[in-house]
Amino acid sequence: MIKIIRSWYDLLKEEFDKDYFKSLQKFLDNEYRHHEIYPVEDKIFNAINHLPLDKIKVVIIGQDPYHEPNQAQGLAFSVPSDVAIPPSLVNIMSEIESDLGIKCLNDGNLARWVTQGVLLLNTVLTVRRGQANSHKDKGWELLTRKIIEIVGKREKPVVFMLWGSYAQGYADLIGKQHLVLKAPHPSPLSAYRGFFGCKHFSKCNNFLVAHNETPINWE
Repeated sequence: MIKIIRSWYDLLKEEFDKDYFKSLQKFLDNEYRHHEIYPVEDKIFNAINHLPLDKIKVVIIGQDPYHEPNQAQGLAFSVPSDVAIPPSLVNIMSEIESDLGIKCLNDGNLARWVTQGVLLLNTVLTVRRGQANSHKDKGWELLTRKIIEIVGKREKPVVFMLWGSYAQGYADLIGKQHLVLKAPHPSPLSAYRGFFGCKHFSKCNNFLVAHNETPINWE
């Protein structure tokens, strides 16, 4: 079940020996055996497997994976290129276009952001088909909290985008050297309460440039 790059494994190996993670593994073994679980097992750690700690520039925190077929790929808010763009991501792209005056690609696969240093981390990394939050409180939150804490303690500045009260609950893990941007969640239920117009993407890039980092191409 643990398919994780060496650099992150070394940072998290103490967690893998703890009782909560052993219980989580047993739970997942049973879930994958008897139910349709997303994402597929080798994509569970997709967010960190393609982004070592020293390459992270931006962190976007999500909740749990998409729970319908062919959507989840181990990256928060992202879907494969041949899948319809979900409503929250439509709103994210709308804000990017408004904020930066650019046109986003008609492609929900955000791997293009990951390669530039954007960590798209859900705090729960698996879900049962058709049942949102079905793997909540099974242990994932303890592991992903540790990941956020590790990034939050890194000396080199990072931009954290915390959308919605759930993501904002992790703000206490983030050191003062980082830029923390808060807004309502981009879901259609809440985007009009302040996500639209938050200008997080220009603020992010301005911060990166000020710290001698290449800005993100958010297209």
